[in-house]
Amino acid sequence: MRLDKYLSEMNAASRSVLKQMIRKGLVQVNGVPAKKPETKVTPGVDEIVAEGIQIPYYEKEYLMLHKPAGVVTATRDNREKTVMDLLPPIRRGDLSPVGRLDKDTEGLLLITNDGALSHRLLSPKKHVDKTYYAEIDGRVTEETVLHFQQGVDIGDETPTAPAKLEILESDARSRIRITITEGRYHQIKRMFEAEGMKVVYLKRLSMGTLVLDEELPLGECRHLTEEEISQITGVQGG
Repeated sequence: MRLDKYLSEMNAASRSVLKQMIRKGLVQVNGVPAKKPETKVTPGVDEIVAEGIQIPYYEKEYLMLHKPAGVVTATRDNREKTVMDLLPPIRRGDLSPVGRLDKDTEGLLLITNDGALSHRLLSPKKHVDKTYYAEIDGRVTEETVLHFQQGVDIGDETPTAPAKLEILESDARSRIRITITEGRYHQIKRMFEAEGMKVVYLKRLSMGTLVLDEELPLGECRHLTEEEISQITGVQGG
């Protein structure tokens, strides 16, 4: 692979800027300053350092973000801060979030350039479980649990698919855990609104086999472990 392509794919800088950096001797390959942008390098074998920063290479990159409230799930937005703004600068330039969380929703968000995985996790036919913790303005009862099991009319053409609702605390402000297999617009909020209640806090805990790392600070991200990648992709590492 060309050195400038390697660095460009990892979002180190634009191609034009990278060429200038290389010509100024600011990029090293295995400790030796590179002289030409077209220098051939082998990802995963050669050590690439640009302006003193080591640049690892990922053909497919998987990041877990602990999304905070107040940022939108989008690759870019002219007015709002996006989840992409929370990622480290050195990363693949073709990453995008898998699905979306509302601006005021916290929790697990997977960001990757693995398009096949994204499609599989989001496909309605795959029925991938997504589990959330929520706080509800209203008393959630066993009757609510039954309604959610049966599917809720939220104003769409069809009721929601059966959802598993677990009551953690039933009070004027209830605490619940809910697992759904769909991803309709504002789905959980609309399900509780149909029951005469309001979601006041929502946090995604898991998506498929991927579980939010509770030690990951709010607003920060990390790479998935090899075990997490193999579980969520169904491909075992060698």
